[in-house]
Amino acid sequence: MKIRTVHKTDYPHIYQFVKTAFSTAEVKDGTEQDFVLQLRAGDTFIPELEFIAEDETGIIGHIMMTQQVIETSDQPFIGVLVAPLSVEINHRNQGVGQALMKHAFQKAIDLGYMAAFLVGNPAYYQRFGYRQTDEFGIVNHSEIPDQFVLACELIPDALKNISGKLNIH
Repeated sequence: MKIRTVHKTDYPHIYQFVKTAFSTAEVKDGTEQDFVLQLRAGDTFIPELEFIAEDETGIIGHIMMTQQVIETSDQPFIGVLVAPLSVEINHRNQGVGQALMKHAFQKAIDLGYMAAFLVGNPAYYQRFGYRQTDEFGIVNHSEIPDQFVLACELIPDALKNISGKLNIH
């Protein structure tokens, strides 16, 4: 397996990959592939933080990160939002998602980001260090139930003195 940064020429393949991968996902709404397009079109998109995992069969995994703002009483804290993470059904439970997450974490740190956020299953994402945002003093200001809005410090104690509001769209 090889992990690399996405190129614009990969976009049509990724669209179909995400659509297919989420068709068998436990949690889905059927629009994840369109969400990828919306994220890319937005002003929070970070092209350097979109990756695919490939093997001899083609794309087996995809992850992207966009900027995520925490509104604080001082100045905003900028982290990254991980969304979506997808793995091809025949490659699940083989470490592809974990490898993509670790790779994306390191690249985000290299770009100066200190914390990551996502919406997901706490039982799955705790293995990467994610915890509910309220454990860090960050209030979830979205319509998503609190237990699914998670944060992870990419740098130890990055969120130690941060308190504020998180609004994931």
